[in-house]
Amino acid sequence: MYSTILSGALVGVSAYLVSVEVDIAPGLPGFTMVGSLGPEVRESRERVSVALKNVGFDLPPRKVTVNLSPADKRKEGSSFDLPIAVGMLESMNYFPEKATDNILFLGELGLNGEVKRVRGVLPIVRQAAAMGVRECIVPKENEREGAVIPGIHVRGTSHIREVFSYLSVAEEAQRETILPALSLSAEELLSGQDYPGGLDFSEVQGQGMAKRAAQIAAAGFHNLLMVGPPGAGKSMIAKRIPGILPPLSLEECLEVTAVESVAGVLEENGGLVVKRPFRNPHHTISHAALVGGGSNPRPGMISLAHRGVLFLDELPEFQRIALDALRQPLEERRVTVSRTAGNVVYPSDFMMVCAMNPCPCGYYPDRNRCRCTEPQVKKYMGKVSGPILDRIDLCVELQAVDVSRLTEQPCEENSLTIRERVLEARERQKVRFRDSNCRFNADIEVADINTYCHLGEKEAAYMEELYKTLKFSARAYHRILKVSRTIADLEGKEQIEVEHLTQAAYFRPSLDYWI
Repeated sequence: MYSTILSGALVGVSAYLVSVEVDIAPGLPGFTMVGSLGPEVRESRERVSVALKNVGFDLPPRKVTVNLSPADKRKEGSSFDLPIAVGMLESMNYFPEKATDNILFLGELGLNGEVKRVRGVLPIVRQAAAMGVRECIVPKENEREGAVIPGIHVRGTSHIREVFSYLSVAEEAQRETILPALSLSAEELLSGQDYPGGLDFSEVQGQGMAKRAAQIAAAGFHNLLMVGPPGAGKSMIAKRIPGILPPLSLEECLEVTAVESVAGVLEENGGLVVKRPFRNPHHTISHAALVGGGSNPRPGMISLAHRGVLFLDELPEFQRIALDALRQPLEERRVTVSRTAGNVVYPSDFMMVCAMNPCPCGYYPDRNRCRCTEPQVKKYMGKVSGPILDRIDLCVELQAVDVSRLTEQPCEENSLTIRERVLEARERQKVRFRDSNCRFNADIEVADINTYCHLGEKEAAYMEELYKTLKFSARAYHRILKVSRTIADLEGKEQIEVEHLTQAAYFRPSLDYWI
């Protein structure tokens, strides 16, 4: 009595199909599982055996062997419970012949036969659709997540009895009433995107330069650092940046949803994620939690911020090792986690927004309030390494807001108006990069700088003078050109001009500004 059931497993945010082979043969009673299994998978034998017994299926006193193929790839998680249980029932002839052909199964089993939610359903269903699988049976709570993938029927179940009833019936119409397929149009979900609303820039009084820097950062997806005393509005500005960012494309929505699905943080009964992520980790976060990792690797906070905003408040308070681990992801837009079992790659294309005080007490250089010594200030600012600072495109200093501004009626520009300008700049970039892999100006590779950020004779001479005078690094030089390109896009200019370079250089971060 032998059966093969189709399932899937994860490698990073990608997936591959797994054949769950079940053999029930005469011999000493036992339950053996093989195939490079993690601890959660090994525990499946207890969950499956008890669940089937409690549901009412009689398990024969025979030798049960389960193999998860390919055997050379590590399998983790509890999603193999359902396919193992289905394979055992098929081996005991509970289903008609070929009832499980071309069907993929995922789900964790409770001891009462309940099918529980698992992680990573979307990338597995997406891979199954690409391989020509016609339908998937997944936990009811994961149904909407998988249903956004076209070309495959996704059916949600809450109990193994439903799966048994579905597979026991031969007539298609009757089967459809037991486990109806859910179909969601990703395009329709995207078309319903409106202005996100919520927190608005009109609520931020003053801080015109900081809001200008935030607008430039949003238009070109540049990294931003804000420095100022407590209560100046740094966090307020950062939390309002997602409201002025361009909407996600369909492919970006699928990427973001896949990362959240693999990490197990997708909302319950959630479908496609259509809003850009905003992640705000506490400064006590560990290195592994920030960049990803662990014995059983999971995406870190920088991957959960993929295609969105990663806000690092109180930047110098983060562990130095955690901040320096951001160097490679900021350049390569992905992070590689290496373990003895292999390498896992997670996407990390995020916009980094940082905020910090100018000194430990927060009021330097106001000597009427600041009591920090010069060495203390230098030590505090020095916690942010030069290589990290060099990867930040825009830096702005905030001052305390005058009380008269706080008592005035709000008359600031709202987020909707700012977003319209950002979207116009984004459309110009979309036209410019239509034949490349770039999305925003921040994505421009060094080899393409001269193509997309071409300077006239006057502008080239001015940039050369800035480079020598301010002693920029080569990376800083290229980042200034990218920011200048974004400023020109916001103003509707095709050619980068001197004033654009001047403004980009003004926003260039340097610790010398405050020490």
